[in-house]
Amino acid sequence: MHRSGFVNIIGNPNVGKSTLMNALVGERISIITSKSQTTRHRILGIVNGEDFQIVYSDTPGIIKPNYKLQEKMMDFVSLSFDDADVFLYVTDVVESAEKNAEYIERLSKVKIPVLCLINKIDLASNEEVENLRLFWESRLPNAKIFEISALNGTNLDTVFNEIVSLLPEGPAWFPKDQLTDKTERFIVSEIIREKILLNYQKEIPYSCEVAIEEFKESTDLIRIKSVIIVERQSQKGIIIGNKGAAIKKVGTEARLDIEKFFGKKVFLETFVKVEKDWRSSDRSLSNFGYNI
Repeated sequence: MHRSGFVNIIGNPNVGKSTLMNALVGERISIITSKSQTTRHRILGIVNGEDFQIVYSDTPGIIKPNYKLQEKMMDFVSLSFDDADVFLYVTDVVESAEKNAEYIERLSKVKIPVLCLINKIDLASNEEVENLRLFWESRLPNAKIFEISALNGTNLDTVFNEIVSLLPEGPAWFPKDQLTDKTERFIVSEIIREKILLNYQKEIPYSCEVAIEEFKESTDLIRIKSVIIVERQSQKGIIIGNKGAAIKKVGTEARLDIEKFFGKKVFLETFVKVEKDWRSSDRSLSNFGYNI
């Protein structure tokens, strides 16, 4: 008997969804920073065994949209309600439990299995964790509650075993050697965007998108040409920095991570381009892959 299915991860920003997905997949598929809205797309991570295939789906954190890009991000979350075989609702010991209550209400009514994962238990006392367990048992009465630390791996084996037991019978959805549905270019663009999130403040990271114009791989080298798109000319100057120091730092940090991911040397060129109000342009958002 072979089991396979889609295990969709949802929750509010900064609760550890991407950290959890990377831990469950065993590879760094989703980028991680302490900033909200780090994840913009729906990203699949695939885990295979002889008799199972789990297709994890990491989604953007639930927010109330202020512009078209954020609306598209929430479309990815809504889509996750349509094709899930198992839901992982991730909360933590820090966030307000009532945040975005309409999604919790929606989850309480779904007919498929829901696992509620209380993350970051290493940051709370046993009493605080127990109180949260009681709260979530009342809010999601049909869910199974698990207390975890995605960062430390606490109780993830138990969660994994539960997921496998809940998968429906069926053939694999993807080839058994496939790790994600995303292309190499997408993974590179996300690594660069992560460095932008880590190195710039305020609105700058949220006004940026990364496009990969060239990806040429040979036996011992990958040549990559990337473009950072911003909305304003003033933002372009900030991204480049004094005498190009800021963009050079981003490029160096990204190149090291890209080399680690692909296991070979990388030559990375990075440029900056202004595309006015791209976050509110249907055409631009479609070009950047924000469509279902």
